[in-house]
This record gives sequence, C-alpha cells and structure tokens, in this order.
Amino acid sequence: MADDNNPMAGAGESLKGFFDMQGNAMREMMSGKGIDSLLPQGIDPGDLGEWASASAQLQQMWLDFAAHQAKGAGEKATNPLDPAQWLVISQSMVSQIPKGLFEAQAKLAQDSLKLWSGVMERFVAGATGGGKAPEAPDPAALPKSDRRFADPAWREHPAFLLLHQTYLLLADYFRQSVKGMDGLDKAKRQQLEFAVSALTEAMSPDNFVALNPAVMKRTVETRGQNLVRGMQHLINDMKRGQLTHTDPDAFRLGENLAATPGKVVHETPLYQLIQYSPTTGTVLEVPLIIFPPWINRFYILDLTPKKSFIKWAVDQGLSVFVVSWKSADESMADVVWDDYIRAQIDAIDHVRARLKVLHVHAIGYCVAGTTLAATLAILSRRGEADKVKSATFFTAQVDFEKSGDLKNFIDDGQLEMIGQLSSQQGYLDGRYLAAAFNALRGRDLIWNYVVNNYLLGEDYPAFDLLHWNGDVTNLPAKWHNDYLRDLYRDNKLVVPDALQADGTPIDLTQVATPSFVQAGREDHIAPAESVWRITQHFAGPMEFLLAGSGHIAGVVNPPAAGKYQYWVGDSAAPSLKAFVESATEHPGSWWPHWLEWLHRQSDTRVPAKGKRAPGGKGDAGIEDAPGRYVKTR
Repeated sequence: MADDNNPMAGAGESLKGFFDMQGNAMREMMSGKGIDSLLPQGIDPGDLGEWASASAQLQQMWLDFAAHQAKGAGEKATNPLDPAQWLVISQSMVSQIPKGLFEAQAKLAQDSLKLWSGVMERFVAGATGGGKAPEAPDPAALPKSDRRFADPAWREHPAFLLLHQTYLLLADYFRQSVKGMDGLDKAKRQQLEFAVSALTEAMSPDNFVALNPAVMKRTVETRGQNLVRGMQHLINDMKRGQLTHTDPDAFRLGENLAATPGKVVHETPLYQLIQYSPTTGTVLEVPLIIFPPWINRFYILDLTPKKSFIKWAVDQGLSVFVVSWKSADESMADVVWDDYIRAQIDAIDHVRARLKVLHVHAIGYCVAGTTLAATLAILSRRGEADKVKSATFFTAQVDFEKSGDLKNFIDDGQLEMIGQLSSQQGYLDGRYLAAAFNALRGRDLIWNYVVNNYLLGEDYPAFDLLHWNGDVTNLPAKWHNDYLRDLYRDNKLVVPDALQADGTPIDLTQVATPSFVQAGREDHIAPAESVWRITQHFAGPMEFLLAGSGHIAGVVNPPAAGKYQYWVGDSAAPSLKAFVESATEHPGSWWPHWLEWLHRQSDTRVPAKGKRAPGGKGDAGIEDAPGRYVKTR
C-alpha cells in the first residue's frame, strides 16, 4: 500500500520487494551448491586468514573515517556526497510526481516477482538435490540487453540471468507508465521521466555487492581486497565531498594541462585575462578573445596539447586571449549578471587598448555565450557594436524554451533548495552543480564509477577531460538563482527589454554582429534545437554549424584526431529539422571550417611583435599562464 505522504511509495515498495526477494534468494543459493559456478575452484581453507585480514581492514578504515567525520562535525562546509544532502535534492524532485502513479504498476511488479520467485525456488531445490535446476536461456534469445550486464557472469548462472532481466523489465515498465500518463504537459512529463530514470538507475542490481556476480567473483579472487580498495576510494570521496572519475595525481596545471605558454596581462576581482604567446611570424590583426563558462575552469579549451583549441588557434596565427573566471567565495555574494557583462566589456576594451585595434573577434562558450549575446545587445543599444568584429557561440542558448533536461532542476522547489544550500555563505558550492550535471548522465558518470571503483576496486584512469570535469567552480549564489529563474525558467532574454544590465535594456533583435553558431547533435546540456533558436533572434549575418557528439566532445574535437563530423547548410532555414534535411555532412573536425569563416570577416595580418608577444621588454605581465585564479578552489 502506497504511503499517502510519498508519491513514489508505490514504486519504492515494488523495487524494495524486488531486492528483498533477490537478497533472500541469494542467501539460499549461497548456502547450497548453486553458488559453485560463480566461484573459482579449489579454494583453500587457509585463505580464511586473508579474508579475516580484509575484514579487519574494512572495519578499521570505517572507524578511522567515522572519527575523522566526528572531528570535523563543527565545520561550516557541507558535503554534497552526504546522503542527507541528497535526500533534500531527491525529495524536491520526487515531490512533483502525482500520488498513485505506480499503484497499477505495483501489481505487475508483484506478479513478475512471484514468477521469478517460483523459478528461483525450483533452481535452489535442484541445486541442493531436491530437483532439477532449470537451464539458462540462450543469451542471444534474451529479450533485453544492457551494457551494465555485459559481463558473462550475468548469464552463466540462471539466478543472475533472471535477476537482471526482471530488473530491466520493471525499469522499462515504470518508464513506459510515465510516457503513457494522460493529462500531463510536456514539461511535467519530461520531469517525471527524468525522476523515474534516476530512481531505476540507482536501484540497478549491479550497484549492490550481493546482487552483482562480477563483484562476487572479484571478491573471491582477491580475497576481499577489491572491497578494501573500494572502501578507500569511497572514504576519499566522502572526505572531499565529490565523486572521483580520474587519477587525481595524473595532471598538473601549467605542466600537462593548461600548458600553452602565455601571460596574465590584466586582472580584476572577477577574472584574469590571459594572452598567449604567438608561434607564427605574423598574426591576424583582429585578436580573438574567448569567454569560457564560469561554471567550469577555462582549460576545457586548453587540455593536453593535442586537444587544446587555444594552442591550435595560436598555431593558426591568431592573437588569442582567454578570460579565467574566479571561483566564487564570500566576497562575491552580491555579484550578479551585470558584473559578468561589465567584465566582458572590460576585457574587450582592454584587448583593444593593449593592441591598439578597433575591434576584436569574440567567442562565448555555454553560459558565457548567453552572456556574450546580452553584451552584444547592450553594445548595440549604446552605439558601440563595432567593438566586436564577429561573435562565435559554442553550444550557447539564448532561448530556453527547449533547453532540455536541466529544466528538471529549476522548478520552484529546486530553486528554493538551491537557495538554502547557498544562503549562508553567499555562493553555491561547485560540487552541487557537478553532481547535478553528473545526474543528467547518471549511468555513465555516477553508477559506472560506483561499480568500478567502489565495488570492483579498480584504479582510476588518467583522463584529462574527466579531470577537468571534476575541477569544480563555485558560483555566486544571487546571480546563479537569477540566471535559473529569469533565463531558464521564465525565458526573459528573448523578450525585448524584459531584462537589463548595467543600466541598459537588452534586445537581442538589435544584434547585427556577424555570428557563427555551433551546436552539438547529441548535446544533453544545450540541446541543438535550443541552440538553433539564436538564429531566430539576431538580425545580422549568421552561419550555423551542427557538430557531431555533445556539449564537450562536440566542441573539443581537434583536426588531428580525425573524429566525428559536422554539417553545414542553410542557416536561414525555418527550423533545425529543415537545416538538417538540406545540410551537407563533412568528416572530422569543424575547427578549420570556422577558421575559414573567421578569415572571411577580416584577413589582414600584422607582425607578431611588441605587445602581440606578451612578456617582452617592459611587458612582464602579472604572472605566467594559466594564472592563479584557475588554481583556486
């Protein structure tokens, strides 16, 4: 019977019953001979000492961690991995689900479980001599496949085969039930689908030691040492309040990441401006300034040298500047959108004055692209549009009507929860934002690592992109909430003069700056259809490009890698669908295509000397790139 105070109770009880039954069956199975097929043959009783040692290690590690937590209990900082914190977040999402949603589905779950239980009882009876155990079905004939259960151990034993197949059946049924509900608008349906998907992914049997045959095998083979290593990984993550995805010691900023040579040539309390050293004898006269999103570190565009967009752009003869935003602290509690727009204008003016040029090329990535659009509108309203020769937008949205899964985090309950998390210190801990983005791809970015690193005890890989993904940035609380409310929820940016910044109303229809817009075909953060909308609001010449892959790989795709593809076509098409239907596909990176477009805007070249080469005589700069702001957590 569902709890009237908990609209998810029907689903929760069904899944709980499912796993309770699995646990009971597993215990029965492990008490008989049925477990033999899961374990290595010839286990020596003398190995019990190793098992005892592993058990003692696990106990001591947890006691030490408990003592550590008790010692720091009075600290102000919260821990995003604290289950209590996630209960707040989960309840905010779950509370939106209508009561009684899963009542009908509960009957299906119960019937399915009865069938599963009957098969298990016959198998256990057969394994212990009471009858003949059923044979495992042919894996090729299985009705459902899922890479979480790709290990042969899930198919070698009838119990685990039925376990994961039953789980997939139930998970699919819950998802289909939401899709089939009447009386829901599109936004509510998407929110429900997201909540159900998150719940079913969390309850997958591969996430539990006793229900995962691959983990059980590894535990026996290592005499429990995989669990010891996994416990250490878990404790480390609990201490830092963040899930680890990659080897934390594999990368050093300024050495093998963010290592493109340059100087910090300007600094404010909000950002540092980095200028990179030229590698060509001449450079384009019009410099390039890059505005990365302040929700991440700028070096997503300066990863290892082979992946670095910044290094590639420098090598193509561009004078490249990039803004490195400061991670928010208590001093930035009152920072709002106006401050970021003023910062963009300040950076543009500083580059123009430094190099004595009339205008710059500008790139805005993600939320910094949204802000660049507002900046262009303000400059146009002030009669200063010629400060920006061209604008390029990487996966940036201005119209948020079709902004994708992130909308699941911006209803009134979510906004209130975010406000509570950041109200005391004036900024939102970046670990919460990282957790929210990970939740958008929970199977790949959360549960995959729970299984591999906590249960199997595997070592972390050395992966530059995942290192960057975990290098979180704090956000000014006031502006972050305004951004979610005014742009994501209320979509005010596309309403002329509905918003203003620095005393100037914002009207995107006044933007006539030549613009290049890149979207990712598989982008789940800034969906291509949402990014496309920018073409409907600007008044100037526009080139739209659709890149293969998503929000990061769709942008960070160096030509030497030979990966993915891109499409170009009629940028004046009435819809993204019409654009795709008439577009031409090209293999590989889109960067050279963008560079050709940039050359068409202005192709004059000048010698790469004087202040075009930072660090020369009388121009020492503030410090070497990548600067200290990017290293401050």
